[in-house]
Amino acid sequence: MSTAPVLPDGWRLVALSSVGSTNDEAARLAEAGAAEGTVVWAREQTGGRGRRGRSWASPVGNLYSSTVLRPHCAAARAAELGFVAALAVADIVPEGRATRLKWPNDVLVDGGKVAGILLESAVGQSGEVQHVVAGIGVNVGFAPDLPDMRYPGAALGGTVETALEKLAAALAQRLAQWRRDGFAVVRGDWLAKAGPLGAEVDVKLGDELVRGRFGGVDGEGALLLETASGRRRIVSGELLGRAA
Repeated sequence: MSTAPVLPDGWRLVALSSVGSTNDEAARLAEAGAAEGTVVWAREQTGGRGRRGRSWASPVGNLYSSTVLRPHCAAARAAELGFVAALAVADIVPEGRATRLKWPNDVLVDGGKVAGILLESAVGQSGEVQHVVAGIGVNVGFAPDLPDMRYPGAALGGTVETALEKLAAALAQRLAQWRRDGFAVVRGDWLAKAGPLGAEVDVKLGDELVRGRFGGVDGEGALLLETASGRRRIVSGELLGRAA
């Protein structure tokens, strides 16, 4: 595409050639009053990061964006937006390619990881979320090959500009769905793209490794794990097995 990406009505694009972290820049703008739908997009990041403090390789050729969201919800519900964001990424995967979602917010295409999602929230004294920055990195032109990656990489192909347009449109639609229909509908759509219920998985909880069978996610987005000693509800952890 030779023209700037077109975003949904009312959304605003902040395009940068290079930045340390799009999440940090979006958070700065949000603190200064930026409206929902402000999208920070950079050709490259020099200090990109993923979940649990991992670095996120961000050379030119892939999509690095962070979107300011103002969900007006209690802090406990902010994690639901991770499922919203994962579905938005899944929505832009070309037809014919196998897409699977892995708890809490990974997107796998043809068995390879195609995106990284990092949500960071600011919560006011009342307990209501002031803003959420939804950082979404998508492999478009190539898949980085890093030694510490648990999954091989995958890339969507096409141009970064097209991917950004499609992602913004999909995110706007999924946000509208979440607001209109609630998390139950989002959860159902997510589970339809997740690994099969009952699949054997390992979950890393700090230094502890818990084994069990994937039991889906509950109404608050927590992982349900069927273990030998009964069902466990896991709010934060890293899924290592075959299921989503």
